[in-house]
Amino acid sequence: MEPASSFSKDSLFGRFAGKITHYSGTTAVFVSALGLVVVWAAVGPLFHYSENWQLVINTSTTIITFLMVFLIQRAQNKDSLVLHLKLNELIAATKGASNRLINAQDFSEEEIRLIHQFYCLLAEKAKKDNDLGETHSVEEAEDNHHDKLAAHRS
Repeated sequence: MEPASSFSKDSLFGRFAGKITHYSGTTAVFVSALGLVVVWAAVGPLFHYSENWQLVINTSTTIITFLMVFLIQRAQNKDSLVLHLKLNELIAATKGASNRLINAQDFSEEEIRLIHQFYCLLAEKAKKDNDLGETHSVEEAEDNHHDKLAAHRS
């Protein structure tokens, strides 16, 4: 694991991408883009709505969209990783939480489906017990459910 001080440093591209991604979501950028489209449309009659006039907006928007897809995906990957780290910290720090879910984002689709089925079972048991907040794992839910059934029978 890298030392904590390395988190404060970021690559030149990382800083650039972060600033561009943040800036591109501002009102000023939206208004500027809208203004450019309005200007482009307004000068259409001057260029007799030629193919070159259309090519300008098509090429510009295609290039910008192509580049922004990668910047947005980079930002989304970082946000997703940070969210996973925070959730992992909460799972690891919470007594009674199932540590098997740490790094669940790395599970196969089959493992995710299996765990989902376990949590569906947990939800069903909680509904039957009228106790949505009591259990923290499928095993604990099974134990609680059996204990309550035994208590009702005696």
